[in-house]
Amino acid sequence: MSDNPRPANIPEQLRPATRMPPVERGILAAHITQRISASATGLTRQWTDSAPINHFVLDELLPPAWAEAIRAAFPPSDAMTLKRSIRELKCVAAQMDRYDPLLEETVYAFQAPAVVQAIEQITGLAALEPDTQLYAGGVSLMGPGHFLNPHIDNSHDRSRQRYRILNLLYYVSPGWTAERGGNLELWPDGPRGAQTTIVSQFNRLVVMLTHRHSWHSVSTNVSNHDRCCVSNYFFSSIPIGGAHYYHVTEFRGRPEQPVRDLVLRADNQLRTLVRTRFPRAFSNPHFYDHAARRNLKR
Repeated sequence: MSDNPRPANIPEQLRPATRMPPVERGILAAHITQRISASATGLTRQWTDSAPINHFVLDELLPPAWAEAIRAAFPPSDAMTLKRSIRELKCVAAQMDRYDPLLEETVYAFQAPAVVQAIEQITGLAALEPDTQLYAGGVSLMGPGHFLNPHIDNSHDRSRQRYRILNLLYYVSPGWTAERGGNLELWPDGPRGAQTTIVSQFNRLVVMLTHRHSWHSVSTNVSNHDRCCVSNYFFSSIPIGGAHYYHVTEFRGRPEQPVRDLVLRADNQLRTLVRTRFPRAFSNPHFYDHAARRNLKR
């Protein structure tokens, strides 16, 4: 599913794969850029061939020891925000200064200009802007029984000025297999069609297009392990398709959940009505409040 030639001509400071580099996003970003650029031909082919939910998958993104260190830096689930409803069950965190500094460095490494440019070249998308506020981004942990129903993401950023264009998902749970569940699912024909499963494999990066029809989900984690992910969103002032659109995050039931589907459809309509008529009445608290950032010693 992915194109993963071994990186060549890596700068000297990036070569050791047996130890974690200093907590510095620049080193991580340089390696991410190198891996993406080295695989550009295959990744571009993946992207082009995977419409209508264009995406690409890149394995072995970082040296394994680095990815293991990132996983080890994840906080326990009780130190994160639990989102529990018929739509989803998962733990999330965006206020990165509360956690191991390595997590913040990793999140923002994906926002480095060189990484953004490398992704623009593969996707052909212009004017991509990473989200420094981590609006619905940051890190997530899905423990046993956790799930995320089919949905399309909120169309805009926190201030409704830019369109949400790309999801960047980096998985760091060692030994993850398809049998554990907790895998990304794409629904190119909508939530009543057949899904494409992308395993949440260790050290795997998935970049996917997000728009009005990019239905996706996470299957139930049926294992006794936690599935951990570093998440970023890229925005743009240019909407996919050229025409303006707006929608809240809309959830649907899976094909085997007809009753839940009816409830979620009604829920979507209600939330859309409220957000459209009273845009300032509700604010998603899931973002990085830099003003409240703690003065941690690094």
